Amino acid sequence: MSRTSHPREEDDMATATPTDRDAAEPAAAPARPDRIAHLPFPLFSAPMGIGGLGLAWREATAHFGVPAFPGEALLSVAALIWVLLTLLHIWREIRHPRALFADLGQPARAAFAGAFTIGLMMISAMLIPTQPAAALWAWTVAVSLHVLVALFTVRGLMLTPRHDPMSLMPPTLIPLVGMLLAPVFGVRLGLVMPSWLLFGIGMIFWLTVQPLLFQRIAAGPVFPEKLKPTLVIFLAPPSVAFLSLVALEGKVDWPALALFGYASFLAVVFLTILPRFLRAPLALSWWSYTFPAAAFTVALFTLVRAYPFPFADWLLWAQLAITSLLVLVVVLATLLGLANGKLLVSD
Repeated sequence: MSRTSHPREEDDMATATPTDRDAAEPAAAPARPDRIAHLPFPLFSAPMGIGGLGLAWREATAHFGVPAFPGEALLSVAALIWVLLTLLHIWREIRHPRALFADLGQPARAAFAGAFTIGLMMISAMLIPTQPAAALWAWTVAVSLHVLVALFTVRGLMLTPRHDPMSLMPPTLIPLVGMLLAPVFGVRLGLVMPSWLLFGIGMIFWLTVQPLLFQRIAAGPVFPEKLKPTLVIFLAPPSVAFLSLVALEGKVDWPALALFGYASFLAVVFLTILPRFLRAPLALSWWSYTFPAAAFTVALFTLVRAYPFPFADWLLWAQLAITSLLVLVVVLATLLGLANGKLLVSD
C-alpha cells in the first residue's frame, strides 16, 4: 500500500531554510592533517645510523669471518631508506613549499641537512667493493653538496646572534663530521689529495666548534629534554677523525691513537649516562645515538687490527652487540612513533 505525503509535511519541507536542512544532516568529518608537511630533516639520521651499523658488520666479516649478509643487508636498507626519504622530501616541497625553508630556519634542524649528504656517502661506501665507478659518482655528488652544507653551517654560526641558544647545539657538529667522514671513503677511491683538504676543514672546525658547545652546555640554558640524546653526537667526530687519519696515513700512528683515546673516554662517559638518556621522551633525536655508536665500533675494530690485545675479540663482540641492539631499539621506537602519529607532528 502506497504512502501519501500529508499536505502540511510537504509545506514544511518546502519552507525549510538551508540552515535548517544543514543542521539536520550529519556534520562533515574534519579534514585530516597532512603529515608530510612535518617530515623533518632529522629522519635522515636513520640511513646514517643503519649504514654505520652495516659498516661495523662489514668489519666483523673481515675480522671474525662471519657471513657478509648482515652488513650488506643493512647498507642496502640504509640506501633504500635514503632514497625513500629523498622522494618524500621532494613531494613535501611540492605540496608545502614553505615547509623546507621553515626547517632550514631552525638551526637545530637545519644542521641535519648534513645527514642527507652523509647518507649518500654511505651509499658510496656500499658500492665501493662491487661498483667503484658508481661509488665515485656518489661520493663526488655527496661531498660537493656536503661542502655547501658545511659552508652555510659555519656562515650561520658567524651571523646568528649570540643570544640565540638554539643556534649552537650538538647537531651543529653533523656537517663537520661529514667533512671528516669523506676521506674514509675518498682514499679508497684514489682521491687522496681532496681527502686531505676535507680532513683539514673538518678537523679545524671541529676543534673550533666543540669548545663552544661545551661552553653552551656548562653556562647556557638547560637543554630541552627531547634534545638531550643529541649530546651523544660528541662521540662521532673523534671516532670518525681516527678512521679518517688511519685511511690517509695507512697506519694507526700516535695522533690517531690520541683521537681514539678521546673517543674511548667519551664512549665510557655516555655509557654511564645512557639509561638517563633513554628516559627522554620519544623523539627523532633518539637517532643521535646510532651513528656515533656505529662509528666508534668501526674505530674499535680498526684499533684491534693494528694493536691486538687479550680479550679484544670479546670486547669487539660486546661493542657490536650493544650497537646493534641500540639501533634495533631506535628503529622499533621510530616505527611505533610513526604508527601512533607522534613523530610527524608540528613542533
